[in-house]
Amino acid sequence: MNDTTNESLRQAALFYHENPRPGKLEIRATKPLANGRDLSRAYSPGVAEACLEIKADPANAARYTTKGNLVAVVTNGTAVLGLGNIGALASKPVMEGKAVLFKKFANIDCFDIEVNEPDPEKLAEIVCALEPTFGAINLEDIKAPDCFIVEKICRERMNIPVFHDDQHGTAIVVGAAATNALHVAEKAWGDIKVVSTGGGAAGIACLNMLLKLGVKRENIWLCDIHGLVYEGRAEDMNPQKAAFAQTSDLRTLDDVIDGADLFLGLSGPGVLKPEHVSRMAARPIIFALANPTPEIMPDLAREAAPDAIIATGRSDFPNQVNNVLCFPFIFRGALDVGATEINDAMQVACVEGIAALARATTSAEAAAAYRGEHLTFGADYLIPKPFDPRLSGIVSSAVARAAMDSGVALRPLDDLNAYKQKLDASVYKSALLMRPVFQAAATASRRIVFAEGEDERVLRAAQAILEETTETPILIGRPEVIATRCERMGLEIRPDRDFNIVNPENDPRYRDYWNSYHEIMARRGVTPDLARAIMRTNTTAIGAIMVHRDEADSLICGTFGEYLWHLNYIRQVLGDAKHHPQAALSLMILEDGPLFIADTHVHQLPTAEQLAETAIGAARHVRRFGIEPKIALCSQSQFGNQQSDSGVRLRDAMQILDSRDCDFSYEGEMNVDSALDAELRERQFPGNRMEGAANVLIFGHADAASATRNILKMKSGGLEVGPVLMGMGNRAHIVTPSITARGLLNMAAIAGTPVAHYG
Repeated sequence: MNDTTNESLRQAALFYHENPRPGKLEIRATKPLANGRDLSRAYSPGVAEACLEIKADPANAARYTTKGNLVAVVTNGTAVLGLGNIGALASKPVMEGKAVLFKKFANIDCFDIEVNEPDPEKLAEIVCALEPTFGAINLEDIKAPDCFIVEKICRERMNIPVFHDDQHGTAIVVGAAATNALHVAEKAWGDIKVVSTGGGAAGIACLNMLLKLGVKRENIWLCDIHGLVYEGRAEDMNPQKAAFAQTSDLRTLDDVIDGADLFLGLSGPGVLKPEHVSRMAARPIIFALANPTPEIMPDLAREAAPDAIIATGRSDFPNQVNNVLCFPFIFRGALDVGATEINDAMQVACVEGIAALARATTSAEAAAAYRGEHLTFGADYLIPKPFDPRLSGIVSSAVARAAMDSGVALRPLDDLNAYKQKLDASVYKSALLMRPVFQAAATASRRIVFAEGEDERVLRAAQAILEETTETPILIGRPEVIATRCERMGLEIRPDRDFNIVNPENDPRYRDYWNSYHEIMARRGVTPDLARAIMRTNTTAIGAIMVHRDEADSLICGTFGEYLWHLNYIRQVLGDAKHHPQAALSLMILEDGPLFIADTHVHQLPTAEQLAETAIGAARHVRRFGIEPKIALCSQSQFGNQQSDSGVRLRDAMQILDSRDCDFSYEGEMNVDSALDAELRERQFPGNRMEGAANVLIFGHADAASATRNILKMKSGGLEVGPVLMGMGNRAHIVTPSITARGLLNMAAIAGTPVAHYG
């Protein structure tokens, strides 16, 4: 990069840290503090009750305080990133960043603590004194060998996990990457020769991890700035290095590199030369982890050994060894079972969990976050990406299990499967709410046809459907395109083996399909020629015909194109006296719970009858999620104070609902704030028929419903499930182009529930 680019990146980083407010952290209250009653519970006198419970049983601290979900990141700033000994204060941006990663990836609260104390024993005393506050300690960026001293003292004295991430976090991710590299290279732990450069904390920890995984100590050759670590060497030695001393007359990296299967570099730039690589074993594994410049650049290594398997510490090359794959999740599992330490069994479980995840099919979310990268297990994809949402459930639950099995868990879990589901729900915001829908869908095997079968999101959803449900996906698209894309994306599924395909260009059912379409549309201006053309080009119409002919149970379309365009063909083919598009219902999953919005797409200006139907349909669908509906009919008009068009129509809809003897709570017409604030609503209309906040908002105008949905999605972080097309007997649903693969899986579960389940 040139100087201008470097300066631009520097200024962008500084702006990021300064604006809109300095730093990367803030503290937020988790309990209400709005009145005197709240204050009396949060502080005096109510707080005394929690204090007394903890005094009676210290384990109650995890029940009544943040201790069970609070980690301290502690440093003295003596070995920061690639910056060296910059001091405690200058290290604060790094520690704040670490705290942000804890919160982002594992929802762990974290305080960064920078301590002006270079003496390792005194630093350890300070850390030990923090035990009442925290559930675990993450030591960070402390120079070697001081870090070994600090960690040893803290582990001996403290009854909570103490984990030096520079050592063990790096070792765990290296262990996972090496596990899979050996898998690709078809080599075994007990047979390989390892040559390592760098005798610091991370390097020693990595070698110890390799020993745990099966490498023989006599096959490890450790070099540092002074050459080979050998028996009898006096210069720059410590007990940690001495454990790997070789009985040998060899003295340099150049002397020991011959026949090495694995080079592990945690040293400095340019240490490994191309000629060294050419002398390594066949299919060499090269982990050049020095940052920002590795021991050898990947292109030079490949020139010397085209079949080399390479990992670095950089994000711009494949196989970045990044501690964020480990530390949030090992702490998550340790905290949740009240572990007193993070032991070898827990670390190995973390290694195995990370490695196994890379060998599995790539998640749709990771693929979306790293668009354009080839995320298929192999030489260039040895470990998962940090934004793979499955890490939390898989790795944390593996760590929790290991903690319980090894006897260090003070609060063992009764049901690890339920724990993993809870972790998944914290990552997939829709998981918890969708559980009743998935359970209902599991009672029947329905055939779901996807109109846009070549779309990457649809292919990933099809893989997930086959893995997680009893449904049968049918894809409309060209078989060769679908097969190529499945292979390119690393999906295990293949056309005609795992799912059926309808090929618009050449399908034996083509004549039957266009005849069926012409039969339906002959008196609506569709000629045979036009019917043939539509059945060659219009995948939504093809899918609708399949449902009409009972070759599929439900259609999902809309990953591209305009909603009403798709709706037109669904109306044509599947609309009848019994089934007619009633409304589109969107579930918005928000920080404080779910909120349903209707009608976002179907009727621009719904009539009173249509609004009443929308309310009845919404109540039916909301119950599918295990939620009792509280429906508010929303308008600018409030309980008859305006004669606006929407107000009049909503009042008429209320009368229709009153005449239907509905079995759900509804009220209106009213403003949105009145719908969501029960106290405000009671002041405006004492004795109104609804209790608490509404969870369904039905609007008299599609513009209002759509705007509310989009504001909640874009500005409030709301996650949308839907829209659900009500009134069609669950035979068709139209999604929107912004939907994700996970969203399509959710819609497949909704479509996969037989209509009898919800009336």
